[in-house]
Amino acid sequence: MSVSDQTGLRGILAPVASLDRWLQIVFLALLATSAVRYLERHGFGPDGVLVLAGAALLAVAYSVRPLLPTRAWWPTAWVVTVTVLWALLTLAAPSFAWCAVPLGFAVLQVLPFRGAVVVVVLMTGLVTAAELRIADGVDPTVIVGPIGIAVVTVLVYRALQRESAARQRLLDELTDAQDELLQAQHRAGALAERERLSREIHDSVGQQLSSINLLLQAAEQDWSARPDAARRHVRTAAATAREGLDEVRRVVRDLAPASLEGGSAEALPDALERLVTDAAATGDGAALEFHRHGDARVVPAAVAGALLRSARGALANALEHARARRVVVSLTFQPDEVRLDVRDDGVGFDLEGSGRRGAPDRSAGERAVGERGAGERGHGLRGLRERAQELGGRAEIESALGDGTTVSVSFPLEGGTSERSAS
Repeated sequence: MSVSDQTGLRGILAPVASLDRWLQIVFLALLATSAVRYLERHGFGPDGVLVLAGAALLAVAYSVRPLLPTRAWWPTAWVVTVTVLWALLTLAAPSFAWCAVPLGFAVLQVLPFRGAVVVVVLMTGLVTAAELRIADGVDPTVIVGPIGIAVVTVLVYRALQRESAARQRLLDELTDAQDELLQAQHRAGALAERERLSREIHDSVGQQLSSINLLLQAAEQDWSARPDAARRHVRTAAATAREGLDEVRRVVRDLAPASLEGGSAEALPDALERLVTDAAATGDGAALEFHRHGDARVVPAAVAGALLRSARGALANALEHARARRVVVSLTFQPDEVRLDVRDDGVGFDLEGSGRRGAPDRSAGERAVGERGAGERGHGLRGLRERAQELGGRAEIESALGDGTTVSVSFPLEGGTSERSAS
C-alpha cells in the first residue's frame, strides 16, 4: 500500500514522508519568531493578545495534522483552516508572511496538484499584498519576485514528481518482466526435466520391460518342450524386473545405474559386458559380442550412465526392430575420450526419409519395420543425441535400408594420460 493510501495525502510531495517533521519545526520556529517580533514592535495590548491567540491556534491546527483520520475530506478542511488562520495573522502582522514557505510545502503534500497550485497562488498574492502595505510606493519586485519563486518552485516539484512516477512505472514493468522471465524459466526447466525423465525411462525401464516381455514369451514357447530353458527365461525375467525397479529408483533420484556403483575403472566395461550377456538370453538366437579396446579408465558417473543407457537402447532397437542376427558392442578408451559403438546387421532404416511425407515406397518387410520401429527408433535416437549433447559428447548414427545400423557415442575425458586399471 502506498503512502497516500495510508495517510490520505495526495500531493506531489506526499511520498516524502520525512519532510513532515522538518516542515513542522521550521513552521513553528517562524511562527514563534513572528509573534515575538510583533510583541516587540506593538507591545502586549489587546491586539497583541489576539495575535498571540491566533498564532497559538495556528500552531495547534498545524500540529494536529498527523492525528487526523484518513478521510477523503480532511485534507481540504485542514488546508482551509490553517491558510485562513495564517492569512488573518499575515494581514494583522506582515512578518507572519515568512510562515508561507513551510506552509506552502505542507499544502503541496496534502492537496492534489491543481488544488495545491490554487492555494499557493492565493498565498503568494496575500504575501505580496502584505509586503505592499508596509512598502514605500509600489515595488515591482515585491509583486513579481514572490509569484515567480512560487511558480518555479511548484513547477520544479511537479517535474520531479512526474519523473519519479515514470521511474516507478519502469521499475514496475521491470519487476513484471522479471516475474515473467522466472515463470518462463520455471516452465522451461519443468519441460526439460520431463524430457529427461521420458528419455531415461525409455532407455532404461522401457527397454527392460521389453526384455521381460520377450523372455516371458520365450518361456511360454519352451514351457512344455524345454522346461529347464523356460525356467531360465523366467529367472532372467525376474532378475531384469529387479534391475528395472532399482533403475526406476535411481532415475527418480538422478543417480547413475546400479551396475555402475563403485566408481572403479572396470565398472563401465563390466556393466556393458553384463548387459550384452543378458541381452543375448533374449536375442532369439542373435549373436551378441562385446569388445573392449584400450586401457580402462575411471569414467564420470553421469557419462558412464549415459553410455550404458545408450548401449541398452541401441541393443533393444537392433534385436526388437531391426531383426539383427549379429550385434557387436565395442567400448574404446582413448587418451582424451571414451567411445561406444553398437553395430548390427539388421534391415536398417532410411535416416533422411524416415518420418517424412513423400518418402519412397518400400517393400512390405521394410514397411513393417518402419511402422513398428520408426517411432521407437525416432524417440530413442533423438534421446540418445540429446543425452550426449547435455554431457558435452556427441552421438552419430549410420544406417541404410538393408545395410544395418551403427550407433556411435563418444565423450571427452579429462587428462591426457590414461590410468591403467588394477586388474
